[in-house]
Amino acid sequence: MSSSDSIVQKNTCAIIETDNKLQFPEIIDDKINTDNFLQAARDVVRTVDKFGKLFAPVRHDMQGNIDKLTTRYYMDKTANSTLQDMILLEKSTEKDLIAVDALMWLRRALHLILLFFERIVETHKTGEATEDLVAFLREAYKETLEPYHGWLAQQLFNLLSRMTPSRSQLLLALADGEIGREEITLSNMELSLINLRKNIIALKTFYNDNNLEVTTVV
Repeated sequence: MSSSDSIVQKNTCAIIETDNKLQFPEIIDDKINTDNFLQAARDVVRTVDKFGKLFAPVRHDMQGNIDKLTTRYYMDKTANSTLQDMILLEKSTEKDLIAVDALMWLRRALHLILLFFERIVETHKTGEATEDLVAFLREAYKETLEPYHGWLAQQLFNLLSRMTPSRSQLLLALADGEIGREEITLSNMELSLINLRKNIIALKTFYNDNNLEVTTVV
């Protein structure tokens, strides 16, 4: 095998390996597989870990909502096999809509992550990449979570956003410290975001159609 063939094979393996992470499920008959969605969401939490310890509150909030949904899912894996079925079942049988609330907030957090990474990919493709990612995170927050956060929560996020790692630091962390994988990391990121966006749009539509969305400020 030539050295060039070896490089191609290594890069291909890296892409396949990364594609197994952050891969949100395909939407089938307007429904999302619960188990696959939760597995992908856990991978996102592990990604947020790489932002640094100061983002622990964000990670804790996301993980808490994933845990609530997981608990509900394990109550009846068959009946709760899709997110839509699980949520409608809880709505029709329970007074405390724990899973309904958890999925709503998890979706909002995932939407923030989506917009943040989409901006990183977009600026890379247009040749306008910048090392300072603080503005990207704040823009994403303003569109996704800020409308539902009170003053204290907004101030906390403003403080955390200042600690956002630089573009180089983040991409290196996402590549598990392997130098020279920027292009592969960005390519895999772009691929992973496709289904994430589809999942978020589907869930937002589902919540609106079933009058599940709550706009209360917390």
